[in-house]
Amino acid sequence: MSEVATPIESGLWTDVWQRLRRRRSVHAAAGVLALLVFLAWIGPALSPHAYDALDWERMGAPPQLEAAHWLGTDRLGRDLFVRTLHALRLSLLIGLLAALVSVLIGITWGAVAGYFGGRVDAVMMRTVDVLYSLPYVFIVIVLASLFERGSLAALFLAIGAVGWLTMARIVRGQTLALRRREFIEAAIACGAGSGSILVRHVVPNVIGPVVVYATLTVPQMILFESFLSFLGLGVQEPLASLGSLINDGAREMESAPWLLVFPAGVLMLLLVSFSVLGDGLRDALDPRAE
Repeated sequence: MSEVATPIESGLWTDVWQRLRRRRSVHAAAGVLALLVFLAWIGPALSPHAYDALDWERMGAPPQLEAAHWLGTDRLGRDLFVRTLHALRLSLLIGLLAALVSVLIGITWGAVAGYFGGRVDAVMMRTVDVLYSLPYVFIVIVLASLFERGSLAALFLAIGAVGWLTMARIVRGQTLALRRREFIEAAIACGAGSGSILVRHVVPNVIGPVVVYATLTVPQMILFESFLSFLGLGVQEPLASLGSLINDGAREMESAPWLLVFPAGVLMLLLVSFSVLGDGLRDALDPRAE
């Protein structure tokens, strides 16, 4: 069985890779993402200014080269270039971790519900329906308020804990289609347990849609974290995310527009790149794609 499935699976991913290579938009999105990640981790070291250093002589200064404040400073004299890249690093970290939590819960919930079916499926999916009916923002705010204000662990857990609902439905639908396939029935006939079948046969066969949706989940998590930070419910000082920088810049938009333009521009590039990459993966995994 495995000797037959391996070449097929290898051929599938080879075709996916070939389709991706033909898409210039995916190349551009991947290049922008790679550049943003590189700047997030290496960029602050390129500036002579520290993350929390105050320049008393240049408070609220516009972008200038002579003082190495390439994107200007905020009202406390902190360098916006360094703070934006630190905020990008934090937003990426929260978005990726929250997406990971969402994927793990969604895969587990959806695979179990779809494989066992019956009452188990009914109870588990009705739970998903109830959670879907509740306001998403309200759930995250309640979960975040149960922990210390500004806690990063509580923030990404709160976001990821309610971001798995769509993933669970996707995985459940794929599992329902798989559980009557011949290789699943053969595994059952050979005496394989339910846990082994789920881990070795079901999950590997739903990984394609999971990868696509996970790629699209990351920008959703980053955007939602930015929204919470914009409302003052996310990252707290002295740390900053792109959302909190945009919130600060919105207050100074008329007198210091650079405080809003640069963080918002970085966030836009990040979200668009992830979205284009996710769309490219979705199209590449579609067997009807040319």
